[in-house]
Amino acid sequence: MALLPEDIIDRLIQMERRIQALSTAVNTRPPINEIRPLPPSSGRPVLRVFDGYNHEIFADDIATGGLARPWLQLMPPVDHLKEAKWPSTTSTAFTPIAQSFNPVWQPKMRLAMYTKASSGATGQVKVMVDGQQFGPTVAAGQTFDHTGLLPVDLATKFGKVMTVEIHAVVTSASGTVYAQPVSMYGTQT
Repeated sequence: MALLPEDIIDRLIQMERRIQALSTAVNTRPPINEIRPLPPSSGRPVLRVFDGYNHEIFADDIATGGLARPWLQLMPPVDHLKEAKWPSTTSTAFTPIAQSFNPVWQPKMRLAMYTKASSGATGQVKVMVDGQQFGPTVAAGQTFDHTGLLPVDLATKFGKVMTVEIHAVVTSASGTVYAQPVSMYGTQT
């Protein structure tokens, strides 16, 4: 028997079935909550994430597990109870009293530190990042606790080392100004 031409209703019913089948297939896909290697014989999966500038911003450690990049710097323990051991100055001009070198991974940084002046003295403390001030200048005796954008171009400085310095000055006739960092880390915008 010869095939008869289908009418428009039959064609619409077929298209509706196909669309429903496609919709079901898309919505029943398993969730992507684990990463597996494409060739089964390749061993452990490797996870690498890059930003828009092709910087590797995240990577896992396939040898032992955990995080490979970015590696996160940790603050060394300090004696925050004995100011005599803190970085200090007796200078009446802003002077660097502490310095560290840190890679730039995030666009912002949080830095918290205790400051103090010797008995009868007054002074100020500020933070410089690559020669530019980061956060406010505080009076000695106040806690410096600032979170803000780094004064560097993240696109060109990413993964490279920035210099963080603590500067202090004695504003009275004499005395000593102290500063002790207690927390410092990068953060997102």
